[in-house]
Amino acid sequence: MSLRVLITNLSLSARSGTELYARDLALELLRRGHLPSVYSPLLGAVADELRADGVRVTDHLAEEHEQPHVIHGHHHIELMTALFRFPAIPAVFVCHDRTAWHDRPPIHPRIRRYIAVDENCRERFDEEGIDSGRVHVIPNAVDLTRFRTRDPLSEQPRRALLFSHYAAEHTHLPAVRETCRRVGLELHVVGSASGQPHARPEELLHQFDIVFAKARCALEAMAVGCAVVLCDHLGAGPRVQSRQWASLRRFNFGRRTCGNPLKAEWLLAEVAHYDAADAAEVCRLTRASASVERLADTLVALYRDVIQEQASTPPPKPDEEPKAAAEYLRRQLSYQLVTRLVGAEIEREHWKASAELAHRGWAELQREYDQLRVAHDAAQHGWNELHAEYERILAECRRLQALVNAPRAA
Repeated sequence: MSLRVLITNLSLSARSGTELYARDLALELLRRGHLPSVYSPLLGAVADELRADGVRVTDHLAEEHEQPHVIHGHHHIELMTALFRFPAIPAVFVCHDRTAWHDRPPIHPRIRRYIAVDENCRERFDEEGIDSGRVHVIPNAVDLTRFRTRDPLSEQPRRALLFSHYAAEHTHLPAVRETCRRVGLELHVVGSASGQPHARPEELLHQFDIVFAKARCALEAMAVGCAVVLCDHLGAGPRVQSRQWASLRRFNFGRRTCGNPLKAEWLLAEVAHYDAADAAEVCRLTRASASVERLADTLVALYRDVIQEQASTPPPKPDEEPKAAAEYLRRQLSYQLVTRLVGAEIEREHWKASAELAHRGWAELQREYDQLRVAHDAAQHGWNELHAEYERILAECRRLQALVNAPRAA
């Protein structure tokens, strides 16, 4: 039976990890003959891609009349909006981030399963007191029809890519740039913070030997066959090796794997162990275990389980869902106040770092100006000496000319 699956997401405009997850999943469900639709209050480029490929997209659920069989929820406000709009429809909630406010797991009787993309996110469900029997860890995936394998890597790396939406002068770009400068790698940067977003990284990754990335970006680079050094604005991680692949995958090649100092010295040690043959084995492991087809197999089976479970469960008491809704709204006020404070602190640190970077830049410019001023003064002094010598020689020439002309006058 074809399933009508409603996917919710905070945004479909910025090509973030969850947006591309939602896009790839919807397209795979469509290829299998299901009927996916995607709801988000913020539409943009990703929404346009989905519509162009035949997926229904909406930013207004009140106007949707056909009920889904199941709701696949990312981000709690969007999921709860869908649950309120479609009574009696079961849902699953997927947590993509351990700390982001919008990924806090909502509690509702029709959320039948909770999914974490890695062990780090699974711990968030533990903190919320969610029954572990309803929690599944289902890792991220790559659309292998988009990300095809590259030609074999060269024995010595030549070109590197920093692949991150967070890469900027005030984050990890300087450390990666210094690393590449020391070993003679030509560095390119892709991501929104650097002002160089790229709509189709699958067409770009083939050009690089080493990719500095984490999480989804790292997984895509591995699927293509690049050597990957885990790196994030919060820290550095290891070069992904085949013997570590499974353990790093448990944490989505993400934040928990990037706990080392964000310094060129650390990254240099990882780049020094570049291994083209092992990168090929990492590529094989990734393509064998992290395809969007495998993800869809697992999710569709889970959807069918929750649909059957919902159908076989007695109707809820009249006040059960209103109580859950009231408790959800009660939790949001205090949580949003806290997250706003945290967000303000993060923004303060961002601007502080930017100011410090600007101050360092000004100090460097001042040093260069002082050096140029010294050079200018030295050049001026040299010019003055040359001019004085010229005047002396000119006066001597005039004196000699006068001596030569004196007998003629007599």
